[in-house]
Amino acid sequence: MNIFSFLLSNGIYLPLLGYILGSIPFSLIISRFFMDKDIREGGSGHATTTNTIRQAGWGPGALVLLLDISKGFLPTYLAVRGGFPVWVIAPTAALTVVGHCWPVFAGFRGGMGLSAAGGSFIAVSFTGGMITLGVLIALVLLFGHAARGSAMAGLAIPPILWLAGYRGDLFWTTVLVGWILAYRFIREDWDREYKELWLDREE
Repeated sequence: MNIFSFLLSNGIYLPLLGYILGSIPFSLIISRFFMDKDIREGGSGHATTTNTIRQAGWGPGALVLLLDISKGFLPTYLAVRGGFPVWVIAPTAALTVVGHCWPVFAGFRGGMGLSAAGGSFIAVSFTGGMITLGVLIALVLLFGHAARGSAMAGLAIPPILWLAGYRGDLFWTTVLVGWILAYRFIREDWDREYKELWLDREE
């Protein structure tokens, strides 16, 4: 029995797998490879795609984005593919985002969770995942501030999905993950003056 077969037959381990995968600090690994530097020492101070782009360039940043989305997608997809109930799927997605934000492999100083969250939402429903992305972009543009728009998106996405007819796995996944994102952004970046999404912070 390979590891994937084992996980698909033992769903209780999937949330743990989510946290472990979420804790892999791809932005730190890739930035050290390209520039031999901990990107948390500059820019926003976070291990994020945008901070990687700001300090290491668009190529490394795009790679970080792809890997961070993938680590959110994989454990959640395994939970969905395994036919597990929402009380396995939603915690798996949520703990993946927790791992991304507070990674055990990087001193519990990670990213902001958006990429991993996006990957987990797409794993549950591609269309629903695109709706969450649209809500995020709309609120960031409305607030003119990435952190505040992202925090509000975390709170707004579940009721918007409810109104759009999503009442099952995706809805409850966004409830758990949305509160984590809101907490992360409100706690860490709500009062920051720069707008990290647009890479316009003055050093």
